[in-house]
Amino acid sequence: MRRHAGFTLIEVMIVVAVIGILAAVAYPAYTDYVRRGKIAEAIATLADTRAKMEQYFLDNRTYVGADAASMPCNATVLSAGKKHFDFACTGLGVGTYDVTATGKAGDGMGAFTYTINQANVRSSTISGLSGWSGSTTCWVTKKGGVC
Repeated sequence: MRRHAGFTLIEVMIVVAVIGILAAVAYPAYTDYVRRGKIAEAIATLADTRAKMEQYFLDNRTYVGADAASMPCNATVLSAGKKHFDFACTGLGVGTYDVTATGKAGDGMGAFTYTINQANVRSSTISGLSGWSGSTTCWVTKKGGVC
């Protein structure tokens, strides 16, 4: 009698079940990992813009005009080459400004908004994502409101 080589249906079903369980655990972790990588774009740009705004203030003794062409708070300059966030400056005054990074909805980052002002006060607004929460004192970079 000749023996058949191969897998039984039960063995194949067990392998499929194990792969399904691993995928169910790994996929959410991977999406959060990718999301945290995208958040880095907002944080780096906001920090860089704050440094440029302080240099602008030292040169001009005001933040007024910092949104002119090729200036640090110009929307075109801020958003050039950025994929995941749109940037805007508001409240430009003699001694005040706010820079905001708003996530792009089509990229899965629409729930995120980060801000910074002239006093280096940082805040995060995160809405509609399970496990994520915002903060009025820091930029949240991980689930659970971790800054």
